Amino acid sequence: MAGAATEIRHRTVEANGISMHVAEAGGDGNGRPAIVFLHGFPELWYSWRHQMEHLAARGYRCVVPDLRGYGGTEAPAEVSAYSAFHIVGDVVGLLNALGLDKVFLVGHDWGALIAWYLCLFRPEKVIALVNTSVAFMRQIMIRAGPDAVKPTEYFRRIYGPTYYIVRFQEPGVAEEEFSPAKARYIMKQVLTGHFPDKAPMPEKPEPADDEPLPSWLTEAEVDYFGSAFEKTGFTGGINWYRNMDRNWEQAAPWADAKVTVPTKFIVGDGDLTYHYPGIQDYINKGGFKAEVPLLEDVVVIPGAGHFIQQEKADEVSKHIYDFFAKF
Repeated sequence: MAGAATEIRHRTVEANGISMHVAEAGGDGNGRPAIVFLHGFPELWYSWRHQMEHLAARGYRCVVPDLRGYGGTEAPAEVSAYSAFHIVGDVVGLLNALGLDKVFLVGHDWGALIAWYLCLFRPEKVIALVNTSVAFMRQIMIRAGPDAVKPTEYFRRIYGPTYYIVRFQEPGVAEEEFSPAKARYIMKQVLTGHFPDKAPMPEKPEPADDEPLPSWLTEAEVDYFGSAFEKTGFTGGINWYRNMDRNWEQAAPWADAKVTVPTKFIVGDGDLTYHYPGIQDYINKGGFKAEVPLLEDVVVIPGAGHFIQQEKADEVSKHIYDFFAKF
């Protein structure tokens, strides 16, 4: 087995009224539950390639979809079709279509938000969760309490009108910034830590492709992401942001609900999500644990940025394996 490349299998599955592209690795798990991985923005199943290889080689079945609006999965035209309820419905529909009753779950970025929502809405589907990058943050996920503020307004107040979550709300503005014609340049910028969070993406400079990549990323890997988004554009993923206020409103029935799934959380100390106002105290001093009572471990990886499962692939894979091996 040593040195052998893991076979990645691809298929299309009908789930929740859409066609989903799913990548899979590993066998039937020898009785172990499958691991389902949920990617973020702007990503694909491919973001989990290292974890698929690591965990499939250790006997797990890995199920890794392109989520709604991404890659080979269907992208409905209506903005309102990208709510968290739709996307959680896609994941539950995928589990049902594959005959998976209960699974291990791993999320990153927007995939982490969807994983939190899935664990709130359908906890019986998830044995244990490893979430990365985005902590459970009730104030931006769920309308709760008389002083609740819509998430887009929350971010506008903190960071101003040029913050990306605020910019993305207006149709056409983000699409111009994230043009499919510039997909390779955009993906290189985003993956190498130049995400345009505070101001719009700069126009592509001529020598942009001459800049060296970090050791964890190859030109071929950038090409894979770039070619996918050249085909699909970025609107599907951007539409997730345009549903943040809708998700918050519609999740109000869970205003006082806790995440009751055994959880491990991993974040890089250089991730922008680890530098929201007050977030480090919340994560490390009991607030997070109060919302996620079965939170067993918080891992802060020094020197890691946002795309932690790619930047620190072996370390993240080992954390996932070690946690799920307990169940």
